[in-house]
Amino acid sequence: MSKNILFIGENSGSKWILVMLIATCLSISCTETPEVPKQEVSTLATITEPVKRDYAEIKNTGILRVITSYSSSTYFLHRGIQAGFEYELIKNFAKEHELALEVIIIGENENPYDLLNSGEGDLIAASYTITEERKEVVDFTRPYNLVDQIIVLSEELDQEPESITDMSSIPITVRRNSSYYVKLKELQDEGFDLTINVVSDDMDTEALLFQVANGTYSATVADDNFFQASNKYMDGLVKGPMIAENDTIAWAVRKNAPDLITKFNKYLYKHFRFNNEGVPKRSAFLNVLRKKYFEGSTPVADYFTPDIEVQRFGGISPYDSLLQTVASEFDLDWVMLTSIAAQESKFDPNSESWAGAVGIMQVLPRFSEIPLESLYDPEINIREGARILKEQMDHYSYMDSTSQWQFALATYNAGPGHVADARRLAIDHNDDPNEWESVSKALLRLMQRKYYQHARYGFCRGIETVRYVNEITNRSNTYEAILALSQSRNDSYPGVLGFKTIN
Repeated sequence: MSKNILFIGENSGSKWILVMLIATCLSISCTETPEVPKQEVSTLATITEPVKRDYAEIKNTGILRVITSYSSSTYFLHRGIQAGFEYELIKNFAKEHELALEVIIIGENENPYDLLNSGEGDLIAASYTITEERKEVVDFTRPYNLVDQIIVLSEELDQEPESITDMSSIPITVRRNSSYYVKLKELQDEGFDLTINVVSDDMDTEALLFQVANGTYSATVADDNFFQASNKYMDGLVKGPMIAENDTIAWAVRKNAPDLITKFNKYLYKHFRFNNEGVPKRSAFLNVLRKKYFEGSTPVADYFTPDIEVQRFGGISPYDSLLQTVASEFDLDWVMLTSIAAQESKFDPNSESWAGAVGIMQVLPRFSEIPLESLYDPEINIREGARILKEQMDHYSYMDSTSQWQFALATYNAGPGHVADARRLAIDHNDDPNEWESVSKALLRLMQRKYYQHARYGFCRGIETVRYVNEITNRSNTYEAILALSQSRNDSYPGVLGFKTIN
């Protein structure tokens, strides 16, 4: 089951550093083998009847679900904060349409097209090239990027091929369900002498590039912008011949969601279109993203560094160890505690809110016996925040764990008085005061005069509290998904390095 996360309006500042939870999956069963047969059946999707969830249904729920991969060019975590070209592009759409955004990470052995058609997500935003085979199972939006497909070679090779005709003695390793495989097969059919080695679809492009860099494979194929980013933090890669020019990149959507595609196309047209001469024109926003992640003098990849001493994968934030220790002391979920810290302060110990809350957990000094100056200490602040949360969790101890967290988070954000008002209002509407869905609706009602004028604690910014709870809960789910994916890959491929953040 794919885990997901909700993000609204987050950025990690001017300096971006990747916390790479990249499993460079050593495919022990996929050695370099002869060319696969030409006649093969597509394995893109097993679900052929997509669920019905168009823009109206999405707008009704208020949540847009994006399926993406965990990589430096799509979506990643930097010190617990969300980043990535695809993430920022779709996040901006969600913001414009007043939708919450859930990010669903493609896990090991998960089929993105099945995740889409089963309703787990509403679009795939993972830098996918439009291909005829993919169009059989999904519809694509208008393009928002053009890329060239290039051969990427290992620096250990003693050859420097200048064109595709020089590649006859160099095996090229790609995934079967990739646009790169499709292009290589087309070149073979045109008469080019190529050896294609097929590996598991669990290995993403970044993992393959890493294995080319360390000499496990001789060559692979990647989009030029992907290579540009990866080459900044992977030693041992050499740019080879181009095999496809100006391939179109787009989002994939269910075939029965025409209104959603229309919305996406209208949005993307503002940021990428062709003039009368066929020259692509990009918006200032899109150019900023391209420079930020691929092209700038200090693109995001400049801050990546492989570190042979770092523990493999497993990291979320700069305070993982401390959060784990404190969570254990108070019998709390450390991943949830980490998600709260990301929401409250983006892990900034000097953070201050307009309401006077301070530190990583945004503790209000008036509700704490600890001196104000001490609350800027990360350990003291996290421990005090955990203590307050534990009290609130205990208050709802008669609920199941999920509900406990939802109500405790609402109380942490809005205060016990407003939550109590919302529960009473839920009862007035014959709703269950112990169900978060019912109480979240009541919190929204407390923004209306006809309701809050009769409430004991008056007006409540209910929409902020509902978003707060949903964002933290879903972010925690995605953190869990990333950790599970990392552990799974590490168990399967021991000894493979992850990447570490640098200051």
